[in-house]
Amino acid sequence: MILTGSQIKKEVEKGRIIIDPFSEEDIETNSYDFHIDNVLYTYKEDVLDPTKDNELVEVVIPSQGLTLSPKKIYIGKTVETIGSKYFVPIIKGRSSTGRLGIFVNITADLIDLGSIQKPTLTLHVVLPVKIYPNTKIGQVTFWVAKGIEK
Repeated sequence: MILTGSQIKKEVEKGRIIIDPFSEEDIETNSYDFHIDNVLYTYKEDVLDPTKDNELVEVVIPSQGLTLSPKKIYIGKTVETIGSKYFVPIIKGRSSTGRLGIFVNITADLIDLGSIQKPTLTLHVVLPVKIYPNTKIGQVTFWVAKGIEK
């Protein structure tokens, strides 16, 4: 069962969901919008080798924006710390972000129950797209966990 936006707010107020910083303006019908931090990483090499440590290069998103290239993967974090010991968070891109051709999270959209962190985002764009620091880029939903955790 997915939580509604109003229930997400109640659970944040009770301390059962962590979203920090939290703004009521970012509550949606059944999700909460999150923002991208101003630091991204991209791979130095054009060809990646899963058997090696692929070197990353830090890229800071300036206030005037950064144009993302289709031939790169960008790794970043959310501005918000997100998580819960009671509900399972799932992150995904916003529909407005998708219409720009931005994939916000290539894999690993499920955040483990009890994990409280700034989720890692893996960005890829279909066409060159300009983004800015603190861009509202994705949303998190919270789901009721059922069963006994080992």
